[in-house]
Amino acid sequence: MSRICDLTGKRPITGNNVSHSNRKTKRRFLPNLHKKRFYIPELDKWVTLKVSSTALRSIDKHGIYDYLKIQKRRGYDTGIDLDIK
Repeated sequence: MSRICDLTGKRPITGNNVSHSNRKTKRRFLPNLHKKRFYIPELDKWVTLKVSSTALRSIDKHGIYDYLKIQKRRGYDTGIDLDIK
């Protein structure tokens, strides 16, 4: 399972653990991902997405359908067909 947000494209980044003696070892910073089901009333269907916490906050602010349209305009491939039937 890849640790990439379906909507924002957030992915793990690398950095260093720095000890008290200033010794550095590699580590990974993982995004805060949640697997969540959303109902899109405009399309009348349920979708399951793996989203980050920041994407969840944006969905709460804008709504799922509008947020998906915003992300599509920005060039992110969400994998959801947004054409209203």
